[in-house]
Amino acid sequence: MPKTANTPPLSRRSLLRALGGTAALGALAGCGVPAAYVQPGDRAIPDSSATDHRLIWANWPLYIDTDDKNPNKRPTLEAFEKQTGITVDYVEEINDNDEFFGKISPSLMNHQDPGRDLIVISDWLCARFVRLGWVQEMDRARQPQVAEYLDPLLRDPAFDPGRKFTMPYQSGITGIAYNRRKLGREIRQVSDLWASDLKGKVTLLSGLDEAFALLMQANGVDITKWETRDFDKVCDQVERQVRRGQIRRFTGNDYTKDLVSGDVLACQAYSGDVIQLQADNPDIRFVVPEEGAELWSDSWMIPNRSTHKANAESLIDYYYEPEVAAELAAWVNYVCPVPAAQAVLADSKDKETAELAENPLIFPDSTMRKRLAIARDMSSDERMEFAKRWNAIVGL
Repeated sequence: MPKTANTPPLSRRSLLRALGGTAALGALAGCGVPAAYVQPGDRAIPDSSATDHRLIWANWPLYIDTDDKNPNKRPTLEAFEKQTGITVDYVEEINDNDEFFGKISPSLMNHQDPGRDLIVISDWLCARFVRLGWVQEMDRARQPQVAEYLDPLLRDPAFDPGRKFTMPYQSGITGIAYNRRKLGREIRQVSDLWASDLKGKVTLLSGLDEAFALLMQANGVDITKWETRDFDKVCDQVERQVRRGQIRRFTGNDYTKDLVSGDVLACQAYSGDVIQLQADNPDIRFVVPEEGAELWSDSWMIPNRSTHKANAESLIDYYYEPEVAAELAAWVNYVCPVPAAQAVLADSKDKETAELAENPLIFPDSTMRKRLAIARDMSSDERMEFAKRWNAIVGL
């Protein structure tokens, strides 16, 4: 039976809590610490995978399938170990993108073993790792399942053309959640959030990376190539809504509490969270606005000086087998990066599992797919400038 009511990882798409952290990231990513960049020839060391059958995988909490009777058992991972003979040390240590960056960056910038062969972080932070030269290019010859089954929507982000250095683990959509029964009407556009009957009943996400793309799309902006003027326009709009009392507050993942309690009737939200909430309250809806929504991913990367690169590449490829991807999708309920897994779930003899195949928040339908886009990343200079203004509005 699928796990449809698990608590999602608290900071899978974490906010940057203070300008100091944002500025530090920007400095490392650009001109502040030139030595942080690692040249291609300094990224790899001899791989011991052929003789040392193990790897260390760092991931977020509650982000993999577990056994119903024993949460310490992870069926897909154990099947991989049995199939390949590779032992996986699975570490649930990533609770916040910014925090994990601070934990792993000293070793990477100093050309040292980071103690992990595989990590999963959000794509906006992956972009920084790629720019700094902190991750190794994957050998696609070892990953035939990836080549065949990766969703075309996810194949070519601006920060990693062709997905040479990153590979989506799970994806999601930033859209709008609302309580249909309490609101008494549908929401179809971002502009609907500014209606008079929602005054003081709206929340927006506080994190810069989490919030801005959807708001830009409401203005008809192509977020794959947005400009500074687009960001400034969004800030002007949000400031107006703050002044008129339309926005109750800015939130992290705790927006779900406000939505469940009824203190908020509509909010920026993540698709995976809403699937979890709908298990207990079917009146909660999720909408991809008519103007579009942001498609994002938490992605695998193999950091520099990993000693088990080939083993890590094999594990990634294993999770792109449709049967395995389907099993994982049935548990985590985010957008599956393997569309072929939909048919596997549809054929399940378990009714609840089969119904997941028809959920557009796990397998977006053709209409929804046309509205989804991956936002371009910010340069280090942009990030420092934009964070100052956004954090002043949000109150960080």
